[in-house]
Amino acid sequence: MIDTSFFKELDRFSFMVRKRVSTAYSGTRRSILKGRGMEPVSYREYTRGDDFKIIDWKVYGRTEKLYVKEFEEEKSLTTHILLDTSKSMDFRNKFEYAAMLALGFAYLVTKDNEKFGISTFAEEINITKPKRGRRYLSETIDLLNSTELAGKTRFDYCMEKYASIIKSRSLVIIISDFMADPDGVKNAVFRLGDNELILIQVLDPVEKNLDLGGEARLIDLETDQKMDIYTSPRLKTEYQKRLTDHIARIKETCIQVGADFHTVTTASPVFDTIFQVISQREVKIR
Repeated sequence: MIDTSFFKELDRFSFMVRKRVSTAYSGTRRSILKGRGMEPVSYREYTRGDDFKIIDWKVYGRTEKLYVKEFEEEKSLTTHILLDTSKSMDFRNKFEYAAMLALGFAYLVTKDNEKFGISTFAEEINITKPKRGRRYLSETIDLLNSTELAGKTRFDYCMEKYASIIKSRSLVIIISDFMADPDGVKNAVFRLGDNELILIQVLDPVEKNLDLGGEARLIDLETDQKMDIYTSPRLKTEYQKRLTDHIARIKETCIQVGADFHTVTTASPVFDTIFQVISQREVKIR
């Protein structure tokens, strides 16, 4: 069972999933909504059909020309959470930890009465329609508790299918071990790059450090292939180099599209990981 007792810790802060958006989003990180909003950011000449309420009469008094204000307005984003349920997540408590992260973000979004959806993916993607409300959150917890882990991760395929259902700029959080073909991950990131995108890589400490203590038998959870090894210092160094290179390729892609990328282990408290992700977003928004 997925432990949700940490929800009470999350009441210490609020996850405001807000970005500046426009009815005619042009692909930039900052866009203008013509109308009334938080504060004026520019002016343009009045044209027939504009609302008289947004005319700046002080400017008219100085220029004898009609100008209207353009405002930036903050609107909420729908939060799409994509959770890896491939067999590779079935290592110790890796899936439970990833599911707790997904539900933690969902809980914070629910507190703000915004929409969220948690969809699971492996070889196929099970898409759930974003909704709002505590009842929906409770149903989602039950769904994840009954989820069976199976199959490999077809990253690009699943993200392509999901990208097709996103109709407006959204917040997309992908939670996975990202132990997949880096080219597939790269394609997926570019497919979703027009959204506010966060990737969270969840690893077990053993996966990150290969601390197996001498002889060990490795079992590929997705293929059931077995390999007997001796974890010598040389092997550990080579393993960590390959892992570092793999992560670096994903990070590079994320930098190109302006996405956030975090690598965490299950040894880190769930609250600390969520706080880390939110803190980085707040810095960017400011």
